Amino acid sequence: MDEFRIRGGTLDATINAQGAELRSLRQEQFGEVIWQAGPVWPSHAPNLFPIIGQLAGDVLHAGGRSYPMGRHGFARRRRFTWIDTSASACLLELSDDEQTREHYPFAFRLRIGFALAGETLTVTYTIANPGEAPLPASVGAHPAFIWPLVPGIPKTEHTLQFAQAEPAPIRRLANGLLMSEKFPSPIVGRTLHLEDSLFVADAIVMDRVASSAVTYSAPGAPAITVDWDGFRELGIWSKDGGEFICIEPWRGYASPVDFDGPFAEKPGLMHIAPAGQETLVMRISIASPG
Repeated sequence: MDEFRIRGGTLDATINAQGAELRSLRQEQFGEVIWQAGPVWPSHAPNLFPIIGQLAGDVLHAGGRSYPMGRHGFARRRRFTWIDTSASACLLELSDDEQTREHYPFAFRLRIGFALAGETLTVTYTIANPGEAPLPASVGAHPAFIWPLVPGIPKTEHTLQFAQAEPAPIRRLANGLLMSEKFPSPIVGRTLHLEDSLFVADAIVMDRVASSAVTYSAPGAPAITVDWDGFRELGIWSKDGGEFICIEPWRGYASPVDFDGPFAEKPGLMHIAPAGQETLVMRISIASPG
């Protein structure tokens, strides 16, 4: 089975086995809110594992060896196994195998669950360590929402409203790696006014985000709230010519520009003990225009 559709409350969602990717999220009154993978960026909502962003030279160092590791890791390019399906929920799994160990020499089990209820899609990430050594890893969500939300509304009428004020400086990327410099936040109080120019320098990286929820909206459009548990960083990204905005809860971030050491020493990672696991949750809620 390549795809599975779930329904619950006012929503329906379609999940693909390739990358356990959310391909569609529709609200019964409004319609589709997920970017439909146009040529500018041919993805919808990829899952990032076991890294977020890039490593120096796209190489992971572990145990005295070097392994090729592309941007955002390999999970988004792998077919997951269906573990459970029901009318309003599904669960998929990816585990280490011979192919993953060519890039990432660690035992792991990544499960991603989707459940619909009311106006909310809940996505649960569980990373388990079945091995005998600590598991260093990152995991991140990368949902792309249509921008503008409604045809005819200018893109510049859209905002992100954070749950708390966000005065901390932001970080930027240089050739995919995290720059050491810190930059003034474009968020004024709790509000980020969206415009394409924000992303000329790639993603906005919030490595000191205070909020655990943000609402994306525009006058006369539905409001989409993304909230999370367990994630510690947030990326916000769009691409020139793309009518989408990505709101990305992360646990981890790209390698700093001056880091090329053993992967286990990379800043921002989870370190999961043998027989342990980490669970992180993202929720996407859609409210119709008031």
